[in-house]
Amino acid sequence: MRVFDAHCDVLMKLFGHPGSSFCDHGHDFQVTYEKMRRGHVKVQVFAVFVSELHPTMRFEAALAQIDLFYKKIIGEAGLVLIRSKQDLLNLQEDEVGAILALEGCDCIGEDILRLRTLIQLGVRSVGLTWNHANLVADGVREVRGAGLTQFGKEVVRELNAAHIWCDVSHLSERGFWDVMELSDYVVATHSNSKRLTPHVRNLTDDQFLAIMDKNGVVGVTFVPEFLTTNVQATVYDVLHHIEHFCSLGGAKHIGIGSDFDGISSTPIQLTSSEDFINLKNILDQYYTSSQVDDFLYGNFSRRLPHRDTV
Repeated sequence: MRVFDAHCDVLMKLFGHPGSSFCDHGHDFQVTYEKMRRGHVKVQVFAVFVSELHPTMRFEAALAQIDLFYKKIIGEAGLVLIRSKQDLLNLQEDEVGAILALEGCDCIGEDILRLRTLIQLGVRSVGLTWNHANLVADGVREVRGAGLTQFGKEVVRELNAAHIWCDVSHLSERGFWDVMELSDYVVATHSNSKRLTPHVRNLTDDQFLAIMDKNGVVGVTFVPEFLTTNVQATVYDVLHHIEHFCSLGGAKHIGIGSDFDGISSTPIQLTSSEDFINLKNILDQYYTSSQVDDFLYGNFSRRLPHRDTV
């Protein structure tokens, strides 16, 4: 068993708890080194998230979270930094890989040099927005629902040139379709099916099919309100979203993006990284071993763009 988790927010938790450790059992983090090991997580994507901070603090806070990533995730915990597809392929059996991501371009303002700096520091996946508007595009909760700005189009072209994932989770629907026209490397790291659960953060069938057409991947997420309208989500709700995307012909375009440490409540049997085995056990009842490996690991790992290390 191996897992490629395309989204977690533990860097935000570490940033909010000065002096805490990724290896420390004293904090109730959903993602820790030991929980990842017990859950067979082979690659974890760590998001830098600063969109709820004051605008003047965001870039500095992003740098601080990246510093924590190198100190606590790569340094103290000993995870292996993934900056290229070759780094991923070179992972040894006993090694765990770590990928750095940006959730929302709020911290770069309208400065492409800031984006290039973050890429130089190791960012390999970039979400253009969080829920609200920034100078790149509108998020899903921005009432006007605008698409990419001219600067936003420049950002997407920059990501293409650097062979970086463009993450459309959180993006307005109009912005989504703008990205489909421009981006070479599309993913939705943590979004579910709007057909099953009509939440603004979920994807329509047409959006999922468009991501398929771009050879992208959608990370089914564990956010309870994205999974179900019931009071309590369960591991079976995750299965239902995977089943629906499969019914659209998307078995090779489905992954996992837990959003652990970005959520206060979790589905039953999926409370932290160590619980991925519960999801695997359910999937094993309905899918072949190769399909389950694709959902949990292969589909995202195969789509990490080939690029030279910057």
